Amino acid sequence: MTRTILCYGDSNTFGAATVDRPDGRYLHGERWPGVLEAELGPGWRVVEEGLNGRTTVRDDPVEGEYRNGKTHLLPCLLSHYPLDAAAIMLGTNDLKSRFNVSTWDIAEGVGVLVGIVRSAAVGHGGGTPEILVIAPPPILKVLPFHADMFAGAYDKAQQFAARYAAMAELAGVHFLDAGSVVTSSAYDGFHLDPEAHHALGQAVAAKITAVLP
Repeated sequence: MTRTILCYGDSNTFGAATVDRPDGRYLHGERWPGVLEAELGPGWRVVEEGLNGRTTVRDDPVEGEYRNGKTHLLPCLLSHYPLDAAAIMLGTNDLKSRFNVSTWDIAEGVGVLVGIVRSAAVGHGGGTPEILVIAPPPILKVLPFHADMFAGAYDKAQQFAARYAAMAELAGVHFLDAGSVVTSSAYDGFHLDPEAHHALGQAVAAKITAVLP
């Protein structure tokens, strides 16, 4: 039986490139979900669901309300039923100054998404898939292209790991601190270089195989 994992995230799951690539996107095998798929092997299917600008639970008045991660999650889960696992890596876009929210609020937003996965009954036999919460790697201090957009975000981003870990523990789900294995790219300060995608894909694979050997 083929197992299925949904990777739900933003541009770092979509594969927005920091180096020259066609259409500004890494190739499938370069993106961390593609690396994850290769690491897990032929018994797994990885569903990539990355959207540039996606937030946790917030409508974006500038880039579009459809970037609200809460809005699309349930239909996405139902369309890929049954799922063995779901990995959620969101929160970087919530750091934009227009939202003016704390890291605690962002982590709680991810908690709302965890609740949606739990209540969706999209595991086998209507059960619950294993859930992995991934704290995004912190953004860098120097943001060459978007410093105003992320004004004040650097200090908040340093709290991601602790806030997400606490939320995941309270929710009883699995946790991975992406910042412990990768760093954001110096190119723009918040996307990932190819090497980081590779390392992240390997780290997620290790987590998943530990939970579902």
